[in-house]
Amino acid sequence: MLNVRRATLRPDLTVLTMAGLIDARPRVGYFYSGKTPRTLAVEEIRRLKVDQVKGVPVVVQGNTSVYDSIVALFTEDVGTLFVLSEEGYLEGVVSRKDLLKVALGQGDLHKIPVRVVMTRVPNVITVTGDESVFEAVSKLVEHAVDSLPVVELVVDDKGRERYRVTGRFTKTTVARIFVELENEISKNYERGCQDHE
Repeated sequence: MLNVRRATLRPDLTVLTMAGLIDARPRVGYFYSGKTPRTLAVEEIRRLKVDQVKGVPVVVQGNTSVYDSIVALFTEDVGTLFVLSEEGYLEGVVSRKDLLKVALGQGDLHKIPVRVVMTRVPNVITVTGDESVFEAVSKLVEHAVDSLPVVELVVDDKGRERYRVTGRFTKTTVARIFVELENEISKNYERGCQDHE
């Protein structure tokens, strides 16, 4: 129909096959896979696990002063700190908004412990490492938060279920994933074009 030979189209068909938009089968030839670039991106986001993309958590102890917590927030360049108990378990989360509210108040920031202003467990929204990136992003959107602690459930010496923080999942993590997906798609496209020049 196009009045060109198969050899002329083969490089383009290879690129489309590598991108997942078409499939190729022996004795059948090329055929549409039914997937769009958007579908392929969503599939990748559902396949990726939080453990594969999580960042390093930034933590403070519950008895850390609000002043020192603000300093940690800025020196680590994050928007949320995870507050740990003396035993190292998640006790709460404090955001820059929480700290700003206290800083605008009348108290001495050097004397107020951060546990006074944090959001406490069990009101903290968490994610586990084996959840998909899609599930984590859904939690960020649903609860309108900037960051989620990545946790694993453990039983402490007293038989209580507690959370150990293993990472953090943030809006920046999501942006990085999209940039990496785009770069990967572009590389595959360029590689397909170079292979068939």
